[in-house]
Amino acid sequence: MLLPYCKGDVCNFLYLCLLTILWFKMKEKTIYLLIFLLLVSTSGFSQGSTSVDSLKKHVFYLASPELKGRQAGTEGDSLAAVYIKEKFMNAGLEPLFKNSFQYFTLVTEVSAGELNKFVVVGKEYEAGKDFQPFSFSTSDSLEAQVVFAGFGIEGKSDSLLWDDYKMLDIKSKWVLLIRGDPEPDNPSSAFIPMASDRAKALNAKDRGAAGVLLVSPSSIDRADQPVDIAFDKSVSDAGLPVISITRRLAADILNLQVKSIDSLEKQMISTKKSISFYAPTTVKAITQIQREKAVSRNIGAMIQGSDPDLKDEYIVIGAHYDHLGMGGSGSGSRVPDESAVHGGADDNASGVASLIELARYFSIPSNRLSRSIIFASFGAEEMGIIGARYFIDHSPVPVNSIKAMINLDMIGRLKDESEPSISISGTGTSNITDSILNIVEKNRIFSIKRVPDGYGPSDHAAFYTAGIPVLFLSTGVHTDYHTPLDSPEKLNYVGQTAITDFTADLVSTFGNLKEAPIFAEAGAKREAGHYGRNLKVTLGIMPDVSGAETSGGMKVEGTRKDAPAAKAGMMKGDIITAINGMKVANIYDYMSRLSKLKPGDTVNVEILRNGAQEILIIQL
Repeated sequence: MLLPYCKGDVCNFLYLCLLTILWFKMKEKTIYLLIFLLLVSTSGFSQGSTSVDSLKKHVFYLASPELKGRQAGTEGDSLAAVYIKEKFMNAGLEPLFKNSFQYFTLVTEVSAGELNKFVVVGKEYEAGKDFQPFSFSTSDSLEAQVVFAGFGIEGKSDSLLWDDYKMLDIKSKWVLLIRGDPEPDNPSSAFIPMASDRAKALNAKDRGAAGVLLVSPSSIDRADQPVDIAFDKSVSDAGLPVISITRRLAADILNLQVKSIDSLEKQMISTKKSISFYAPTTVKAITQIQREKAVSRNIGAMIQGSDPDLKDEYIVIGAHYDHLGMGGSGSGSRVPDESAVHGGADDNASGVASLIELARYFSIPSNRLSRSIIFASFGAEEMGIIGARYFIDHSPVPVNSIKAMINLDMIGRLKDESEPSISISGTGTSNITDSILNIVEKNRIFSIKRVPDGYGPSDHAAFYTAGIPVLFLSTGVHTDYHTPLDSPEKLNYVGQTAITDFTADLVSTFGNLKEAPIFAEAGAKREAGHYGRNLKVTLGIMPDVSGAETSGGMKVEGTRKDAPAAKAGMMKGDIITAINGMKVANIYDYMSRLSKLKPGDTVNVEILRNGAQEILIIQL
């Protein structure tokens, strides 16, 4: 069964060896020839195999203090990109873009300027406390009448027809909207895409509004605070001022009691009818947004397929190369108060090291596949798979010609235990993936934990949402994840070598199939939910609301089947102690941390389980 899966000249060589053995056997000299063949075949295989020393060399450089954590848009980010490109070119790969680099712009920091101002009937309110412009707001000034327009939604969900703007004149006016939508308990509501803050701002702008005011009901923000300006970093603004205001401020504008904001939301949801009216006040506001932009890049190169009929089909092997830089608030570090090099040896210098070695392996003529292979190292994954999304949106080849994507992210910590295993997500995204894995996984030093879902917290999600079969390989999360302790000497390079060789066989099988795999949807293909319901079902847990002492955290009383927490491995009895490095001591801390997140975010949740600390990565 092994010979049909060997590669190129090596395969031919083994067949010749078999024939020669048969001939020698007839001559009664079998034993001498077997010794000879063993020596020769070992030499032949070694020229294409992965080297522990090579992996170490790549990881130690990429995770070195010199690169200062490879944060997207920094000098270390550029040095890493140049290193990867040089390795691709040294292997003889064909550059996909000019100089192999696909550049894109990203926002690295958004802050409020000093000129932000908000005045209602001569009373001035405090920036950061009573109001805050959204990160996608334009910098502008506006004095105009206010119109309350419910949720700011127009559309249909099943039999529910909704139009908050019916019979309203909002041209050149402020529009005050409640965040959320009319169906907070319907996870399949057609209103979900319309309910994001940006979507509401765009809808209001299209109808002629001059500015948008958004207020969070208690179901979304119990603390009644304006949305953090870093909530939604974006390269472009919405083209009009968009401001988050508290319920206290909204009540002043509408000349109502504070509790009336929640009452308006509940009445619209219960009656399934919109509420809108012209407010008796005028608002004068100034918004000033300061955006720091930077340039990062994807690195892409290719090996042409050998089959004239299949070479215009592609298998993508990807691994992101960026990390968290020096850490700090908003970086994603689990120790946000500590400024130190976050080397990211496992996350994801390990994946890049294997990507480089795979490029070298497949560049050997005897290892060429029928289909072409694209080697892509993505930038800005840690900021929300920005590079991978840009790659798909500006693909160097037709997207429908990409027949599979294999993503390597954190593959350097194969555990030294009796039954080591790796996780492979996306096994349900094609009609033949499981069958291929049944063959390729045989005789490995590790077992495979299969996860059917294609949408997940890494670059493959961008390909899955484009209708491409994906596989996401990882050895899992550890306590050094997203800290300065994720260092090169802690990696299991022998284990990573085995994973890299396994990946080579996996890619070879996909690349040589006569018929391309057929895409299958496995799990959600879009970000589900929105703010109001996310506070109820984002993690999908039953929290302990008693306030009992639980070792400085919040106890999980239960998990909902197939919810994000359950999929990540959270269990009843776990104690949540931190979310994204921010401490959680009780239910109120928990709700506050969730209020800062948005659909599609990846969160690092620290838990205590039977007295031991563990970390779960949860895709919202």
